[in-house]
Amino acid sequence: MNFTDKLKKAIESSGSVLSVGLDPDPARLPLSLKEQVSDPNGQVVEFCRRVINATKQHACAFKPNMAFFEAMGDAGWQILEEVSDMIPSNRIFIADAKRGDIGNTAGKYREAFFDRLNADAVTLNPLMGLDTLEPYFGDASKALFILTMTSNTGAADFLQRRFEGRLSLGEYIAELLSKKQERSETHLGMVVGATQPEAFEPVIKAHSKAHLLIPGIGTQGGTVESVVKATADHKGMVVVNASRSVIYAGSGSPEWEQEVSLRAEQLKEKLKPITERYVA
Repeated sequence: MNFTDKLKKAIESSGSVLSVGLDPDPARLPLSLKEQVSDPNGQVVEFCRRVINATKQHACAFKPNMAFFEAMGDAGWQILEEVSDMIPSNRIFIADAKRGDIGNTAGKYREAFFDRLNADAVTLNPLMGLDTLEPYFGDASKALFILTMTSNTGAADFLQRRFEGRLSLGEYIAELLSKKQERSETHLGMVVGATQPEAFEPVIKAHSKAHLLIPGIGTQGGTVESVVKATADHKGMVVVNASRSVIYAGSGSPEWEQEVSLRAEQLKEKLKPITERYVA
């Protein structure tokens, strides 16, 4: 099954375009969980398990952030492999790595995320050049989500600056990605931030068939309404990610899992105007 078909089926079966970001910070884990599980590594595993179980009916995708697992040292990769096995096979697994390197190094990243973890997609940074993407080409079941107009304020330093007659460097990158897609079986999607809807509209027009991963809803201040409006005519599918605003929704409560599930359900409902584009 190619990536586009799997994503569409994931959206249909969940009735949602929500992606839940898995950012397990040991300092923020619920107290009630820590009281139940004494081992710090076990706490992270159990936290991710419960978050996935609490949200899987409301989400089409899960996006583990590599940094939170890498910060745990040797145990982090083992935990990440356990977490990857927890993600339902009918959901999309996005490895949020933001890597960007050339040649053999990029090939090893591809092995790590696609072959070892069996992720469906990975986030990549294109600023070393688009040749850094080519080691990932050739697999129609996979996708790349390339940082094109990010949600942080630092996007103004580079990605929002005018470049080669375009409104932004992000728009220029999107044009090149659209051309690259013609010779890549792997889908070339884009990361565009919900906090920058005005800046990303020209970007998504330049690569109109790209599937979009949109972070920045919730804690970072982006709104669902602005995303709905900005993507109204986009031909690719839209996946909206929420991380901290969902997974830590009930950290102060013994019933934190119910709070997490409720927050995911609320976002799923808000995102219905997007979901209805892909679900008959």
